[in-house]
Amino acid sequence: MRKLLEVSNLNVAINDTKLLNNISFTLDKGSVIALVGHNGAGKSTLMKTIMGIQDKTNGEITIDGEFNLDTSFLDYKKNIAFIPEEPLLMSELTAMQHFQLYGKSYQMEEMELKKRIGKYVEGFELQGKLNEYPESLSKGMRQKVQTICAMLPDVPLLLIDEPFMGLDIYAVDYFEEILKEKIASGTSILLTTHQLKRVKNIADQFIMLQEGKILHKGQISEFETIKRRSEDL
Repeated sequence: MRKLLEVSNLNVAINDTKLLNNISFTLDKGSVIALVGHNGAGKSTLMKTIMGIQDKTNGEITIDGEFNLDTSFLDYKKNIAFIPEEPLLMSELTAMQHFQLYGKSYQMEEMELKKRIGKYVEGFELQGKLNEYPESLSKGMRQKVQTICAMLPDVPLLLIDEPFMGLDIYAVDYFEEILKEKIASGTSILLTTHQLKRVKNIADQFIMLQEGKILHKGQISEFETIKRRSEDL
């Protein structure tokens, strides 16, 4: 398998507090890794660091062996779409304007953008909400808008912080369907989750973090055995 994302010797610290300690792993093209661990384990910090939102102390992050977070930041960012745990929408833009902005940011062809917006709006049942501003939408609706934004472009790497947070059961099923389509087309996904059972039929590998360090990693089928072993320590 070809490496898509490579994280090497990554460290993150704020003042004297280490948030991530010597993190190294690779994510192959078309593969899905689930980041698991208790609150404060470093999952969201790792996601934000890969996105370039959180500064790293040292280490290297590359996409497709070519795009480096430090040396080719703009090209690097064009290869990533991100769904945060809490929606990060702009108060002055409507839902439709968010979709249009994302499409232009990723230089999507207009007809294809309209087609995908129509498909996802119907699937997430957002008809009638396209001209609404974030403040008039429920949290679940805002999460749907944020999710659609990330689904619009075809990027090789998708980062998802708690993929099903805030979504109703129908939206969860539809989102899972979309993710499987993306994976089948070669998209690589790194996600964090507290609901491992929900993503077991999506993820093929896991990384368990504890206090900013990798405690275990392996195939998703091995997780329960390793989890029990860890609890006995």
